[in-house]
Amino acid sequence: MIVSGKSIQIDRPNPIVDVDVLAYKRRMDPLDAVDALIEGDYVLIVDYFSSGLIVLNALKAYLKKAYPDQSFQGQRDYRARFRELSHRLLLLVSNNKLTVRKAPEIGWLKSLYPDMDEFLLPFPQVQGLNSSWQWHEKGIFIPVLGRKIRPFFGTYFPTRFEHLILFDKWLKQYVGEKKSAIDVGIGSGVLSLQMLKQGFGKLYGTDTNPNAIAGVNEELKRYGLDAKVELMHGDLFADCSEKTELIVFNPPWLPASHNLEGIDMAIYYDEQLFPRFFAEAIKHLKPGGRVTLLFSNMIEITHKDAEHPIKKELAEGGRFQKELLLHKGVKAASNKTQRNQNWRAEEQVELWVLKMI
Repeated sequence: MIVSGKSIQIDRPNPIVDVDVLAYKRRMDPLDAVDALIEGDYVLIVDYFSSGLIVLNALKAYLKKAYPDQSFQGQRDYRARFRELSHRLLLLVSNNKLTVRKAPEIGWLKSLYPDMDEFLLPFPQVQGLNSSWQWHEKGIFIPVLGRKIRPFFGTYFPTRFEHLILFDKWLKQYVGEKKSAIDVGIGSGVLSLQMLKQGFGKLYGTDTNPNAIAGVNEELKRYGLDAKVELMHGDLFADCSEKTELIVFNPPWLPASHNLEGIDMAIYYDEQLFPRFFAEAIKHLKPGGRVTLLFSNMIEITHKDAEHPIKKELAEGGRFQKELLLHKGVKAASNKTQRNQNWRAEEQVELWVLKMI
């Protein structure tokens, strides 16, 4: 795909070809399929899409007995084993469609695999593609924009809006120049769309995720705004050489406890992310420019031994000082959630405005 004059390679579930498979139909015993998966075989669903769901349910039941430990580590082991085995359960894709009966129509199979006529995909990855396609087709209404966005596959998108409301409030009071701004980690593009709505002239958007760049590119074209935003694929400021009046960054809010890949990089940060960001940000600001970060006090609630990375920069970095800090409480978790999220009663989203010392 060509974006802003440069070619980017879209991430997609890896297609599987040239492997031996055992066929499974719903009239067969699903435990036989589970045994085959455990033995290291690939199992291909050949009749109905729902047959794959039957096998997955049988696999879950088997593994829950095999991994009864309810501790964090025990459940982590269970999930890892389920992921390993379930990814040997396959579906055939031919001419951009699933070949089994009563399968969902998934548009990503055409747009992500234009170079392939026939291949196999793990059943859970097909489920992920289907879920993503439903979100893309339905769209997600963003209140501060007054319209929907259509998230691209493999791209993080907001399901909570408190931080966007806080940013909207601040933008409406912003009195600086609006000639240009850099949106670091543009994601689904909402912050950039908010800035364009408030009259910014030229934006530069970066992201490490090529799918985010592709998705924002499509979003901007849908609304005729693509000429106003230059998109760049890369880490932090990527190839951006511009200096601007404003740098906006909505970073991950939680410190990582594992190796990061894929969409996890939108949720968790490694210990070097913030020091690298601040070191580069100061090189991209015009005199009198500002850095605005959207963050959360969640780290201070759920990781009490971890340092707040923005407070750490202000105390030790010697580059920036706080100009403004806004807070907004977070809506309580749904009663339907099965996770313990009582800590959300204490959570607040934060908007930090920093200026150079």
